[in-house]
Amino acid sequence: MAKIMTSQCHKSQSCCGFGPPFGCHVTTFPRLLLMLFLGLSPETWAQQGTQPHSIKIEGDITLGGLFPVHSRGPAGVPCGEIKREKGIHRMEAMLYALDQINSDPDLLPNITLGARILDTCSRDTYALEQSLTFVQALIQKDNSDVRCSNGEPPIIPKPERVVGVIGASGSSVSIMVANVLRLFAIPQISYASTAPELSDKSRYEFFSRVVPPDSYQAQAMVDIVKAMGWNYVSTLASEGNYGESGVDAFLQISREAGGLCIAQSIKIPREPKPGGFDKIIKRLMETSNARGVIIFANEDDIRRVLEAAKRANLTGHFLFVGSDSWGAKSSPILDQEDVAEGAVTILPKRASIDGFDNYFTSRSLENNRRNIWFAEYWEDDFKCKLTRAGIKYDLGRRKCTGEERIAQESQYEQEGKVQFVIDAVYVMAHALHSMNLDLCPGSMGVCEKMDPVEGSKLLQYIRSVNFNGSAGTGVMFNENGDAPGRYDIFQFQLSNTTNPGYRCIGQWTNHLRLNAEEMQWSGGDSAVPDSVCSFPCELGERKKMVKGVPCCWHCELCDGYQYQLDELNCDMCPFDMRPMPNRTGCRSTPIIKLEWSSPWAIIPVFLAVLGILATSGCIITFIRFNDSPIVRASGRELSYVLLTGIFLIYLITFLMIAEPSAPVCAFRRLLLGLGMCITYSAMLTKTNRIYRIFEQGKKAVTPPPFISPASQLIITFILIGVQLLGVFIWFGVVPPHTIIDYEEQRPPNPEFARGVLKCDMSDLALVLCLSYSIVLMVTCTVYAIKSRGVPETFNEAKPIGFTMYTTCIVWLAFVPIFFGTAQSTEKMFIQTTTLTVSMSLSATVSLGMLYIPKVYVIIFHPEQNVQKRKRSFKAVASAVTTQLSQKEDKQNGESKSSAIVPDRSQ
Repeated sequence: MAKIMTSQCHKSQSCCGFGPPFGCHVTTFPRLLLMLFLGLSPETWAQQGTQPHSIKIEGDITLGGLFPVHSRGPAGVPCGEIKREKGIHRMEAMLYALDQINSDPDLLPNITLGARILDTCSRDTYALEQSLTFVQALIQKDNSDVRCSNGEPPIIPKPERVVGVIGASGSSVSIMVANVLRLFAIPQISYASTAPELSDKSRYEFFSRVVPPDSYQAQAMVDIVKAMGWNYVSTLASEGNYGESGVDAFLQISREAGGLCIAQSIKIPREPKPGGFDKIIKRLMETSNARGVIIFANEDDIRRVLEAAKRANLTGHFLFVGSDSWGAKSSPILDQEDVAEGAVTILPKRASIDGFDNYFTSRSLENNRRNIWFAEYWEDDFKCKLTRAGIKYDLGRRKCTGEERIAQESQYEQEGKVQFVIDAVYVMAHALHSMNLDLCPGSMGVCEKMDPVEGSKLLQYIRSVNFNGSAGTGVMFNENGDAPGRYDIFQFQLSNTTNPGYRCIGQWTNHLRLNAEEMQWSGGDSAVPDSVCSFPCELGERKKMVKGVPCCWHCELCDGYQYQLDELNCDMCPFDMRPMPNRTGCRSTPIIKLEWSSPWAIIPVFLAVLGILATSGCIITFIRFNDSPIVRASGRELSYVLLTGIFLIYLITFLMIAEPSAPVCAFRRLLLGLGMCITYSAMLTKTNRIYRIFEQGKKAVTPPPFISPASQLIITFILIGVQLLGVFIWFGVVPPHTIIDYEEQRPPNPEFARGVLKCDMSDLALVLCLSYSIVLMVTCTVYAIKSRGVPETFNEAKPIGFTMYTTCIVWLAFVPIFFGTAQSTEKMFIQTTTLTVSMSLSATVSLGMLYIPKVYVIIFHPEQNVQKRKRSFKAVASAVTTQLSQKEDKQNGESKSSAIVPDRSQ
């Protein structure tokens, strides 16, 4: 196959025989394929030269180093300003570690470690171009057809072989470089890359790191959020592997753990447009309850987020939880301390290496010439200008004297990843040491089995190391090449007057240990602010979840007779119970009955007592004057029966108010209708007798049957027997018992709910119990109406008539009151009072119309209580005929008078 090649020799130097390594550039087919695979053009590589601008440390074994010595340059320029801490401090840490290892007689004796250190300029594509230096020696090249301009074959020095690479810093850079190093089996150990993606050994099997991955960091941040009681937070991520993968890990772990919801997940673009950060703050405020903000972002983005929050006058609103890119650094919060107050940040557990401080602060322009970027650092650190050939002197800056001293005339603080850089170099040294002991026993230096060093075998030794690192903590790797997770938790406390700034408030090593009492928030408040979508519901309220957002809910009161079954559900209390005041459970409903002291009972009892006294007085009077004409004329037998009925009507009031029990309920059933039945049976018999007598008198002079006192009593008892028969049948079908009615007094407000203790007598049963008496009453009223035309001297029918008219009016008023209050919460009281008062009134009407006048005459006008002359039924019939004739004469305009004195003894 024909070679595709170019040959370029420096114009001022010959590459034939004595040219430097930068003298000629040769691109052969394998290298061209690699550049095309990586997306690089040959022109790009040609611009870099065969050896990029780098630091070269001679040694028996060479390690590669990748450090962000410069920041990312503006558009079209690969590199920008020098990075003093992240760049120079870290790179010098590698040089320091190499010095320590090479001077250690017990570690790699007789073997010197060298290095080739490159600048990544904080850009992944630029770092990829630089890292091709590490694989040059592994690319087979055929230079047989290459000739110099004079026709002689070129003298091309053998490129150095890099056995392992320390770096890179950013995760995106490490991912890009790892793809190249994997092709050539070169192990790589990062001191700062934490993207979880790099734990995937199917893609990055030669990658290891001495810092824990962001998956551990994300777990620690989830634990922190939960420890503070937050369940509703937003996330911010810088575009790129570090920010996006960190937030993705946080989201995944929070989903698996449960109980944590993400309000907003916002990505910060690499090149944000003007006003972009203000829009981010506005988006965060769309869910203002999510005060907690989880931020995986670079320093610049963190600073600009804080600035935007300050511009929006939201100082103290957001509660930031920052990743290790924030850590305990002062640069992201410079001039924004009030906005950052209370921010909780996380940083891999580290220690300041005193030996490095002594080493670095002793560096000067004279003793550190191996660092080709140190002069640039010197100018930036001391704000002066060195005179260098080809560079115009800046009149605006003072001239460097070279006598300046680091940490004396400039600020110095050891960069946080220095420890991990040193540990990464020592991992390589320990792995090579173990490999040398196994492959070259008894050999002084590097033996043939280690020349060249096989990358896959070295990787095995790297994964097996276990030693105490520069900070005294163990250095080891898990199966994915990750270091164990050990973090310090910091909080930026501005109100802490004794020590304002970052304060360590806890640690995380597989689990969180947080000193909550040491935390301070905006204004020095020690209470942890809320970052929740919805606040906890009050007792007795259930959560009505918002669809799709398990941390958000609306609180709904368990109303009516419901109680809180659990945080999501309400349930009805059993029918005999009502909810507790806080609605967390149910309690027994109070049982009530009509009390004797109740106003609903006092009035009926008062009327009943008066009625019983009056009835008893009448009975006593009748018994005392049993043979007097008035008593005899009243029909003594039926009068005693009728007065007994009236007495029972008054008596039923006490049974209706008494505490319900089986005997009381039995007597209620028996006496409720019996008193009225006895009263109206006797009245009906009386009115029927009068009616039949005068009807018979119109037709004949013979008396009608069954008008004797004995017959009247038999008729009355037969009518009463019907009532008793019905009651005893009721006893047999449904034995009397008490019930507690919880429906009667069950208003909307359960606090007023009561169970009513009463007899098992429904409204329908009560009406049926009284219906027979009402039929007797109506029938008696009909006979009273028919008997209204009897002679005035036969005035027994007229009082009965008035009694029945009045009684009907009383009971007509009773019906709407009784049934109209069926839905009232005071139903039992109203109906009992209405019933007892109506019965007492009807009894009082009967007593007052029929017997009180007689008693009055007997006691106060005894002169009228005399015997009238008797008359036969024939005389009565004649009197009736005469009375009827007189009525006819009156209708014809004639006036006749005739006095007829009836014989009441009939």
